[in-house]
Amino acid sequence: MRWYRTQLLLTAIWLTLLLLPAGCGTSRDAAGPRSGKRKVVATFSVLGDLVHNVAGDQVELVTLVGPDGDVHTFEPTPKNAAALAEADVIFENGVELEPWIDRLYKSSQSKARRVVVSKGLKLIEAEEDEHKHGTKAPEKEAGGHKHEDFDPHVWHDVRNAMHMVEVIRDQLAELDPANAEKYKSDAAAYLQQLKDLDGWVVQTVATLPEGERKLVTSHDTFGYFARRYGFQILGSGLESFSTEASDPSAAEVAKLCDAIKAAKVPAIFAENVQNPKLMERLAKEAGIRLAPSLFTDALGKPGSEGDTYEKMMRHNVTTIVTQLKR
Repeated sequence: MRWYRTQLLLTAIWLTLLLLPAGCGTSRDAAGPRSGKRKVVATFSVLGDLVHNVAGDQVELVTLVGPDGDVHTFEPTPKNAAALAEADVIFENGVELEPWIDRLYKSSQSKARRVVVSKGLKLIEAEEDEHKHGTKAPEKEAGGHKHEDFDPHVWHDVRNAMHMVEVIRDQLAELDPANAEKYKSDAAAYLQQLKDLDGWVVQTVATLPEGERKLVTSHDTFGYFARRYGFQILGSGLESFSTEASDPSAAEVAKLCDAIKAAKVPAIFAENVQNPKLMERLAKEAGIRLAPSLFTDALGKPGSEGDTYEKMMRHNVTTIVTQLKR
C-alpha cells in the first residue's frame, strides 16, 4: 500500500513538473551554466548542516528532510521534485538511508550530479554486528550499489562525518572552481572543529566505565558510534536499521526487557524522529528510566540542543554518559 501511494505521488510530481513555466526546468544556457549561485540539494538535515559548513552562502542550499524529520519514511512532494530539477548537485547519504531518492530523481527529470557521501567508508553489515554478538562485524566499502544489509547511520562516528565533509568539499570545488579556495578554506576550519569534537567524545566517554557502556535505543542507529567509542548495543525497540519496521511482538519486548534487567542498565533512550511510546513501554516493563531523547537521524529544530551536527553529538554523548552512570 505504501508503495502504491508513493507511485501515485511520484506521478503527480512528474505531471507538476511538466506544467512548470519555461525557465523553471533543468536546462542550461547554450553559452554555458546559468549565472548566479550553484543550486545544491542535501537529502536530510544532518547532511545539510555538513554542506552548509563547507559551502556557507556561496550556494543555494535546499535540504529535503528537515529537523526532526524521519528520512526512512519521508514521502516526497512536488516541491522536492522541483528542487531536484533545479539542482546542480545532490548530496545523499546512500546505503539505502533514502529509499525514495532514485524514484524522486527519475520523476523530477533532474540532470544534477548525484554524490553519495558515504562512498569509501567501511560499512557495518547487518547479520553480524560485533557490538551485539561479540564477534567482529564484516566491513564493506561503500560504493555505488545498493546496501539493504548495511547500517546507513555512518555520521554517528565523527571521523565518518569528516570523510563526508571532504567529499562535499571536493565536489563543490570541482563544480564551482571560482569559489574553490573558499570551499577548501571553510572545510579546513570545520574539519579541525570536527577533529576536536571527536577528541572530546573520546575523553567524555572515558569517564564512563567500560562495563556501563551499554545502549538500548528506538532503532539500530548507533552501530558506528558503538564501534568508534567502545559501546555495546544490547538491542533496540525495532531491531532494524529502518524506522519502517513494525513494532515488536510481546515476546520480543519481554526478551529485550530480560536483557536490560540482566545487564543492569539504568536507562534506555528514545529518539527525536520517533514516537517515544514504545520506549516508554519498555522502560516501564523493565523498571528503569527513559532518558531524554537523543538526536539520531535528524537534527533538532532551530534553537534546540541539537540544531547543528556538533550540538547534536555533544547533546547525545553528554546525555548517554550522564544517564548510564550508576
